[in-house]
Amino acid sequence: MSASADGQYCYRHKNRISYALCQRCARTICSDCQTQAPVGVVCGGCMRQNSAAVGNSKIKRSLIRWKSSPTPVTLTIIGITVFVYLLQLTLGAAFTNSIFYAGIYSTPLSFEPWRLLTAVFAHSPNSILHILLNMYTLYIFGKILEYQLGSSRYLVLYLVSGFSGSLGVLWLSSPLQPVLGASGAIFGLMGALIIVQRKLNGAVLQLYILVGINLVIGFFPGFNISWQGHLGGLVGGLLLGLIYTEAEHSKKISLVLRLLLVAVMLIASF
Repeated sequence: MSASADGQYCYRHKNRISYALCQRCARTICSDCQTQAPVGVVCGGCMRQNSAAVGNSKIKRSLIRWKSSPTPVTLTIIGITVFVYLLQLTLGAAFTNSIFYAGIYSTPLSFEPWRLLTAVFAHSPNSILHILLNMYTLYIFGKILEYQLGSSRYLVLYLVSGFSGSLGVLWLSSPLQPVLGASGAIFGLMGALIIVQRKLNGAVLQLYILVGINLVIGFFPGFNISWQGHLGGLVGGLLLGLIYTEAEHSKKISLVLRLLLVAVMLIASF
């Protein structure tokens, strides 16, 4: 339908004026024809195409009700992270120094590879914005991915992405570069969401822009951001997202890729 002075008409309900466009086909849709997606809204026709494209995938085909979907793992991770942060404030620098990451050998002659993971749950006690921004971003992306992937797969994704972020710091920065925070794991979530959205034929341009901006910021001095951790987490999330989407139809291929991912992380830790 052509536009009028009052706006545009829904392509299904020709007497209803609306200014909302489907993120996939760009047709005008009214409130009754809109389905909330992770980014924007989509129409019923595009939703049916999404379902057909995904086929037998274990990923949730519908993006409907993602806002009200249960997120037990996401909320648990946020709860643990906040609890750890309170311990950091209460127990002081000694506790923070025992869990943050500063290379494999965090203290002379000590081998502490668990720091690759514990650092994900620690945040700077000098800036509450650090944990607030990370937890808010985790909640936004976690709500989407936990529903689409399922809680167990989502938990594996978060931990693997956080671990990969620490490996990025290990490989690309000084062996004794201290880092802490969940941003590497969150970048992994964004990477996996890109893969999932492409599988669902969903909108990904905004995700590309978001990831690109945050990666570039890490290269500017003064921000005190570890681009190495972001890049490592992103790569881990992309790889696991591919395993979840492209290799799940073949159990043998999926098993090989999972074992390869575990082997790479174990080798990198020693």
